[in-house]
Amino acid sequence: MTGHNKGPSMAPGVAWRTHCWGAARKALLPHLPIEVLRGRLRRAGELGLDYRTYAGIRATTGRDIVAVLFSSNALELRKGQMRLAAHTAAKLDQILADRRGLATAPLQPDGLMAAAGLDAAFAAPPAFASFAVQKQALRAALGRYSGDQAILIGAYEAEVEWCAAARLAGYVASSDYFAQP
Repeated sequence: MTGHNKGPSMAPGVAWRTHCWGAARKALLPHLPIEVLRGRLRRAGELGLDYRTYAGIRATTGRDIVAVLFSSNALELRKGQMRLAAHTAAKLDQILADRRGLATAPLQPDGLMAAAGLDAAFAAPPAFASFAVQKQALRAALGRYSGDQAILIGAYEAEVEWCAAARLAGYVASSDYFAQP
């Protein structure tokens, strides 16, 4: 009907159907045993993530995170300033996953790896690169891992696009990831 704003239905029984829909959705959510929850809470800590972020990523992909990609921007490393902040270095040391770096130009991967103590480092996709070029660079950085097993810690909005290019499990802003308590 022209001009209809598709407001709430006035048909009888709407409240009951809404209640039933909510109850059915709640019943679909898993009720995990406490041991599983404790294990996932521990794993979130091993990855340096809060539980809510970890659980959301795990629920979306159905897989555990085994690799963490860090852009050199997220680590605040730049040409001429190749020293990690103390709290950043401490957090990197606690991560129990494959820690991989993405060196944005003009940084070189070997310099990034040495400065941050990462397990591996690779060249990041160039600025304004096509989707195909981004995908190729990130696939090289992922190595044997599939995209849904890795997350990206980044600092700029352009890096969010990398997640889509490589089909990564998720993106976490460095300001949130390295926030000091």
